[in-house]
Amino acid sequence: MDESPGEPGIDRPDRIGAAHALEASLALDGDGSRIAQARHLAAAFLTKVRDHYGIPVAAATVEIVQLIVSELVTNARKYAPGPALLHLRVTGPVLQVELWDSNPVAPAAKAPDPTRIGQHGLEIVAALARTLTVEQTSVGKRITADVLLSPAAT
Repeated sequence: MDESPGEPGIDRPDRIGAAHALEASLALDGDGSRIAQARHLAAAFLTKVRDHYGIPVAAATVEIVQLIVSELVTNARKYAPGPALLHLRVTGPVLQVELWDSNPVAPAAKAPDPTRIGQHGLEIVAALARTLTVEQTSVGKRITADVLLSPAAT
């Protein structure tokens, strides 16, 4: 993996294609500072996708992805007992935001309640993502949120 200072975990392949996905990862532990680091990684990764590879990325997409990353990492820190891994991958016009954590319990959206304070993370991610999937793994679960890089991309 080729890394630049200030951009941990960003792979920089020679070309983008089926065999060479553009990816970035960040290992997460219980340290709350990782939430800010994950948001920074997402913004830096999308900037590189746009500026270095010429792939259209809407400004709003960067903000949406940072919010999705923040919600997923916060929930992993809050509910999973062990480490987690954030993985970003561009496949065609879509960014896949994947979060692996050690808690095998699938999150569930709560019933609407206008008086509830907090615990809206899954609802936010589901509303912002094109698709949202949760898969149990041998060591926990993987949550994947797909986001269009540019609204013009279909």
